[in-house]
Amino acid sequence: MNKSVQQVADWLGIETQQWKDIRIKGVSINTRTLKPGELFIPFRGEHVNGHRFVRQAIELGAGASLWQRDEPDPPQGLPLLFVDDCEKALQQMARAYRQELKGTIVGITGSNGKTSTKDLVASVLAPYFKVEKTQGNLNNQLGLPLTILSLDEEVEFAILEMGMSAFGEIEFLSELARPDYAIITNIGEAHMQDLGSREGIARAKFEITAGLSRQGKLFYDGDEPLLQPYVENWTQAVSFGFGDDNELTITSVEATENGSEFSVSGVIDAAFTIPVLGRHQIKNALPAILLALDTGLEEEDIRRALKKATLTDMRMQPVRAENGTVFINDAYNAAPTSMKAALQFLGEIKMKPEKWVVLGDMLELGEQERAYHEELASQLPEGLRGVLLYGPRMKWLHDELKETFNGELMWSEEDLEPLIGKLESDLSPDSLVLVKGSRGMELERIIEPLTASK
Repeated sequence: MNKSVQQVADWLGIETQQWKDIRIKGVSINTRTLKPGELFIPFRGEHVNGHRFVRQAIELGAGASLWQRDEPDPPQGLPLLFVDDCEKALQQMARAYRQELKGTIVGITGSNGKTSTKDLVASVLAPYFKVEKTQGNLNNQLGLPLTILSLDEEVEFAILEMGMSAFGEIEFLSELARPDYAIITNIGEAHMQDLGSREGIARAKFEITAGLSRQGKLFYDGDEPLLQPYVENWTQAVSFGFGDDNELTITSVEATENGSEFSVSGVIDAAFTIPVLGRHQIKNALPAILLALDTGLEEEDIRRALKKATLTDMRMQPVRAENGTVFINDAYNAAPTSMKAALQFLGEIKMKPEKWVVLGDMLELGEQERAYHEELASQLPEGLRGVLLYGPRMKWLHDELKETFNGELMWSEEDLEPLIGKLESDLSPDSLVLVKGSRGMELERIIEPLTASK
């Protein structure tokens, strides 16, 4: 975004008597990260009112700032644009800027795997196109507009995450971004407490098609029966997954210390490698392959790009300790679906003979959270050397295991030190340790002291 104050005012439908020629280069909601020329957006939160920092933002180089009309005492002599509601103004600017962008917009949603899929799509396209993607978790009603307004005017592909916690939110984001491609990674259990059931989650995720262009394509998890009723009348829908009836099907998988090698059939019959572990991560690569093929990239182009893909940390990320132990850091998030996939992968991989799991609470599961934690007992792979559990909810799994599990079993409600000490004393060069929990548990704190250089 590189516009004059007058052009921004036109987007907002407001008059500005001064400052018309000042150039605005992007937007910011935080003076600590503000860059010269950006438009400052002063939100009013529960604890902080951004209007208090408007003068500071201008002093730090902001080109101009919004000011909400019902906020008293606007500072005099500063380039201000007066609006009724700063949040709605931000969304209105993003909507207008989106209409001017000529690049292709890719929208991604799903219960799990959004960020990994975003990274894989961006990685496969980046060597051949000008690509930008959602940074961090800027994927909600504030984050998505900020992401759109941060896009370069010459971007060729913008890969945008769309998150939600209630009905209607994905629909709003989709209609704002108007994607040319939409991807639904899967349907899990996250936000069950807000949406009531997995059927409700499927309906909410399918809202991503609300803004999909008439010529747009939908790539969706064909292994998920709950999506089938929604895609039956969708002519431009392409399925991917492990099932034989998908239009792109995974036919073989092999885990190595360098990542995952896999073969696919259907839309294309080929073999690929990604530098990350896990069957679910291979599945996340499938929409990247489908989209790349649709842009005209050749098989070898896709293979070369996927092999060098860069994923956000803490997603099935191998981390090697000095003593030879390998940790699989999957501590970014956890839900029953992704937990099951990670445990299944651990059971199949033959990288190391001695296997451990460190599991943290799964959050936001609603009334069924106890059942989901207890069910993990039946999903643990056979032959584990140890199971270490962290968080109050993992007490349910501990109680399920304490009479039947024959290996090392330990649970700690809120202190990581006993778990760290146990691993420090028992791990060896033959050990492989899966570490997984919801983001709020911050389980990477277990890995850090065990892999730090001494």
